[in-house]
Amino acid sequence: MPVPTLTAATLRPATRPTLYFIGVTTGSSSIQRVFPAWAEVLGVDAILTGIDLPVHAPEEDYRRVVEFIRDDDLSLGALVTTHKIDLYRAARDVFDERDFFAELMGEVSCIAKRDNKLIGSAKDPISSGLALDAIIPADHWIKNPDATVVSMGAGGSTIAISWYLSQLNRGDNRPRKIVVTNRSEPRLQHLSEIREEIDTDTPFEYVHAPSAAHNDSVVSIQPPGSLIINATGLGKDAPGSPLTSAVSFPDRALVWDLNYRGDMVFLDQAREQQSRQHLDIHDGWEYFLHGWTQVIGDVFQVHIPTSGPEFDKLSDIARSTR
Repeated sequence: MPVPTLTAATLRPATRPTLYFIGVTTGSSSIQRVFPAWAEVLGVDAILTGIDLPVHAPEEDYRRVVEFIRDDDLSLGALVTTHKIDLYRAARDVFDERDFFAELMGEVSCIAKRDNKLIGSAKDPISSGLALDAIIPADHWIKNPDATVVSMGAGGSTIAISWYLSQLNRGDNRPRKIVVTNRSEPRLQHLSEIREEIDTDTPFEYVHAPSAAHNDSVVSIQPPGSLIINATGLGKDAPGSPLTSAVSFPDRALVWDLNYRGDMVFLDQAREQQSRQHLDIHDGWEYFLHGWTQVIGDVFQVHIPTSGPEFDKLSDIARSTR
């Protein structure tokens, strides 16, 4: 059963140290059950409260939420999902400091307080990289030199994933090309501007895909071994999939849905072709774990390893609540 959540119009002073989850349907997230158990293990004295905003909410709502966290003593910080780019654009000036990735990516996924300063940071380049390393074989791109990445959705997650996979220090272990599709063109333009700031020679292709059929045509022509990502939020923030049932996944494709909850139509479509196309399918659970542990570590200034026994313990706790 969903947990009651706040909105921009119903914010009220915290009565206990509080971490916020700024999203669309936060009351249904597994973190509502996971956080209390994690807090006990980590020695964190705080509660979690969701703040629900509609996709592309009014700018004044984003500013109201950020200013509320800044001004309320017991409001310690927040994890931001879905709204990362819109919140940054609307409330960039409210932050006293913004980290390197926040400035580069043009987004905020973590709000924290330190030394009487409000700090906005982007954790996706770290958390998405950790999740990718968990699901992609270490030498995948070397063994599949023609393979590409198709990320449907041009939001903050795709920006971070594109940065991580295109870094020059990866050498030849990079996709041949990164293709990003999106229903509206402004987000594609935003990503193309960020691409100019990234030190990489990996080609990027931006495709305006106003319908699922457009995405079908992009996905179906990719080489074997390509990585196909649902980064649209469809399946969680809204029902459905960015693809139709007529899509043909590339042979031996890695299929990754950034969602771990919802109707998961995208994963169902992949599973229907899993045997025939030899697909390697993953949901967003690893991304969920790393995204939250990165933010919790930052907000509460606790060290949380990204692997090993302590991380495995947190992972086991989270899995027990699924």
